[in-house]
Amino acid sequence: MYYVSMQKRSSTNTSHVKELAKSIVEQATDEELQAKPIEERKNPAAVLLGRLGGLKGGKARAAKLTKAERSQIARKAARKRWGYED
Repeated sequence: MYYVSMQKRSSTNTSHVKELAKSIVEQATDEELQAKPIEERKNPAAVLLGRLGGLKGGKARAAKLTKAERSQIARKAARKRWGYED
């Protein structure tokens, strides 16, 4: 019986390909490509609102939970952590 194995992946690393493509574009256009900083790409008002909700979200949720609900969540997390099936 003849077994055919799966073809191995290409050994080219994608980061090298991307760097090469970037350098080719820079040479062709005679200008250096730079990514914009995150602060310039995001709306400052939206960032502030998201941060505000994120800061109070977990504490507000925890305050609403009963002791039984907190215990159930902790039990589920422990079972996942230790690899037990639910």
